[in-house]
Amino acid sequence: MSILTGSAIIQEVIDKRIVIEPFITEQVNPNSYNLRLGKRLLIYNNQVLDMRKDNPVQEIIIPEEGLYLNPGVLYLGETEEYTETPHHVPHIEGRSSVGRLGMQVHVTAGFGDVGFCGKWTLEITVVHPLK
Repeated sequence: MSILTGSAIIQEVIDKRIVIEPFITEQVNPNSYNLRLGKRLLIYNNQVLDMRKDNPVQEIIIPEEGLYLNPGVLYLGETEEYTETPHHVPHIEGRSSVGRLGMQVHVTAGFGDVGFCGKWTLEITVVHPLK
């Protein structure tokens, strides 16, 4: 397994071997691309979840001024970017700068499948209130 460099990610996008929409060059890092959180979050309506059933959710739109996140709540978000990786196994994880604020992003299932097409679902929790 190899990790693409930032310049290799750019070249793969140019060659259409990776799709990132929208693609913003400033979001390319030395060995990664920064995906952004979309404007929509889901939270479960019930305090206790049953894995055998569909669990109802409520949608929250993140306002321009931000949103306070509370400990003990699982927030489901999605990336702003749509991605396609027909030639690579994509990997996603939270940024260390976000982790230092007490936010955990996408704790499980960090590897996608070869050929994944779509926006990433993010599991978000915080250890103390965070805006």
